[in-house]
Amino acid sequence: MTYAIVLAGGSGHRMGQDIPKQFINVYDKPILIYTLESFQNHPMIDEIVVVCIDGWHDVLRAYAKQYAITKLKLIVSGGESGQESIRNGVYALEGKATEDDVVVIHDGVRPLVEDFVLSDVINIAKEKGNAVTSMPYNEQIFVASKDNISTEQYVPRELLRRVSTPQAYKFGLLDRAYQEAFEKRIGIYGSSYTNTMMVDLGYTLNFATGSDKNIKLTTKDNLDIFESYLKVKE
Repeated sequence: MTYAIVLAGGSGHRMGQDIPKQFINVYDKPILIYTLESFQNHPMIDEIVVVCIDGWHDVLRAYAKQYAITKLKLIVSGGESGQESIRNGVYALEGKATEDDVVVIHDGVRPLVEDFVLSDVINIAKEKGNAVTSMPYNEQIFVASKDNISTEQYVPRELLRRVSTPQAYKFGLLDRAYQEAFEKRIGIYGSSYTNTMMVDLGYTLNFATGSDKNIKLTTKDNLDIFESYLKVKE
């Protein structure tokens, strides 16, 4: 079995809207539904778990029914942080997922995840235990000096990769990692995510194919890009 944990627990203040950004309508359809449709339509995804902001569970159920998201099996409340939210989604699969089942973790406000990206991250996780989508980094990166206004050092961009979601892990590995991380308070603070937590715990991560289309909708500019993509697609 392959499960998807889709994160929809954010409030979206940077979008400047009165409702959570994942529920903003674009052409009369919530952003989150565009994301869920990608997982619904992918043949390798068996079930979907959504980690949803409190107060919006019933709204999500109604939308799922309206748009035939039949693979949605669980709705879980988010936590106080991103890592707590992911942990809640992982723990919800205890007693349901087996050791070698694959769990895909994805941001609900990345609605342009493509089939080949999902396929590759799942296949590599099945083979190697984990996989993170990644892209080359094409800009030059310089290290700021102590005064933060000059530099004497750069990082060769050939050594860098941009990593985002979807990410995929075998359930047994993922469940144990979250138990250890929260017990030892490792890799769970600030902007930590599953991938950074795994590295902090000593695991090696495997790269999978990414896509420049896979943008995260956090600002109005991102929303404009998404709307433009949909117009072109039509």
